[in-house]
Amino acid sequence: MKSIVNRVMVFCLLATLAGTTAFAKVRKASVTLAADTKVNGTLVKQGMYDLVFDEQSGELSIFKGTKLIVKTATRLEQRDRKARHNEVQTALEGMEQKLVSITFDGSDQNVVVTQMGMQAGGN
Repeated sequence: MKSIVNRVMVFCLLATLAGTTAFAKVRKASVTLAADTKVNGTLVKQGMYDLVFDEQSGELSIFKGTKLIVKTATRLEQRDRKARHNEVQTALEGMEQKLVSITFDGSDQNVVVTQMGMQAGGN
């Protein structure tokens, strides 16, 4: 009897783990940066970009067309309410504009850029 219960519990655990990876979200948005912006040391020039956030890996990728500009580590922060549209938050540090976070339309979480874990593509 113990072995049957153990097998059922192991099966349930495996099913749960497989289910959570299947529900991982990838969010995409097109945004326009009004000014040249640094993302963890990589300069992203003003213009229109595609942002892709992989919730499972916690990485934000910024593309110009099909070219990867920068990929960076992020963390999620809870918001009080859902965003009505895509929001890009930047901060002026010295003479440079830096990306702080983005919020996707309809999301109740901010995707905050961490200062470590930067991987840069070509400019």
